[in-house]
Order: sequence, then structure tokens, then C-alpha cells
Amino acid sequence: MGRSRRTIPEELLLLALDPTTGTTAQPQSLDLGLAGAQLVELALAGRIAPDGDRIAVVMPRPTGDPTLDSALELLRRRGSPVRAVHWIGGPRLGLRQIYLAHLERCGMVHAVAGQMCGVLPTTRYQATDTAISRDIRNRLDSAIRTGVPPDPRTAALAALAHAVGLGKHLYPGNEGRSSRSRLRDLIRHDPMGGLVAHAVMDVQNGVAVQPRRTQQAAGVPLQPQAQARRGSMAHTAAS
Repeated sequence: MGRSRRTIPEELLLLALDPTTGTTAQPQSLDLGLAGAQLVELALAGRIAPDGDRIAVVMPRPTGDPTLDSALELLRRRGSPVRAVHWIGGPRLGLRQIYLAHLERCGMVHAVAGQMCGVLPTTRYQATDTAISRDIRNRLDSAIRTGVPPDPRTAALAALAHAVGLGKHLYPGNEGRSSRSRLRDLIRHDPMGGLVAHAVMDVQNGVAVQPRRTQQAAGVPLQPQAQARRGSMAHTAAS
């Protein structure tokens, strides 16, 4: 895939990275979001495709990105389509640190060693080129401000940013309520991004461990009424 284009997992992590503290917002849910972002990136690369609420490998050829190819190989080894919630909620936590190390190797961030309370070692990460982070943020801001349907990559990034709870980090306070609401609404502009964003929220709400019922058990996409219920739940969380 080369390095001419940043991947969605990289952009999601850069969005979450606080330029002042060097820490990441929403660290617990960010791992889930990064797992979902890998799925979206692999779908855009033509390696996987949605099959109802499941993910199927359609082209196992490596992308050239080692972190994405590791995920692709794990999906291939499953042998059959896997439910998005099971994949995202699987035992692959630690993606945040993997991607921070990846961004450091790529020269997008640099690690700053420090100490907590003068004793405990800590590591903060600073973006090496703030223009990259500004570009990512400007794309989201433009989509929110203009109301023009964004490109699939930006729509998927917005959906994942909402799903992991970055809305309050990006658009804080009462003055940011309308922006958070519009960020949530961008979820409808990319089907794959919407699928994985809903899966991320399902995992956080414990839906992944519950048995599926009727249509979802058969792999049929959610009907509009169910989507509306999810949207209502997501709107409450964003507000």
C-alpha cells in the first residue's frame, strides 16, 4: 500500500493524541476502535467485504502494511466469515501501543520519556508534524460544518471517532454539542464504517456476548427500526 496515504487506524490514533499532554483520549475504547479501523482499511483495499454482520476475506494477498497484514492473516486463518463484534471484541487488546510504536517507526510521532511522581517511568508521544494532525481534524470539521457528504475514508474515520467517544475530546462542552451530533450523523455515509462503528459500540455495551436473535442470527443486516434504536443509544452517549 506504500506510505503515500495514511491509514484509518493511524489517523484515528493521531486524532486521539493530545498535543499538550502526549497522551491518548479514550484509551480503553481506542483499542476497539483501532481494530475496527483495520477492518475498514482492509475493506477499502479490497481484501475483505461485509457479509451481513460478518466479515469475509475476499483477497488474502498482503497489503504491504505489516500491522494490517497481521490482521488480514488472522482473519484468513478463521476460514469462514467472522462477526464484526466478535473480531473487534476478541483478545487482541494492546493495539494502541502497537500503533504508537508503528507511528514512531514511520516518523509520525516521537516518544518522550518522563516520570510520574518522580518515580514511575512514563512515555508520552508527540506528533512530529502537527500539519498532519491539523489536516485530519480539518477534514472532520469540514464534513461537520458544510454538511456535504464526505469521502468514504473521512466518513469511516468520523464514525469510529464517535464510536470510541472522541466526540467530547474533539468538540468539548455545551458549545460542542451540535458538532458532536453531526459527527455521529456522519456514520451513515459509509456502510463499512457504520458496520464496524456499531460493532465497537456493541462491544462496549456488552452486546457481543449476548446471543443474537432472529434476523441477526441469520446474518441479515439490521432493519431500520433497529438501526434507529442504535442511533438513539449512540446519540445519548455522544451528548
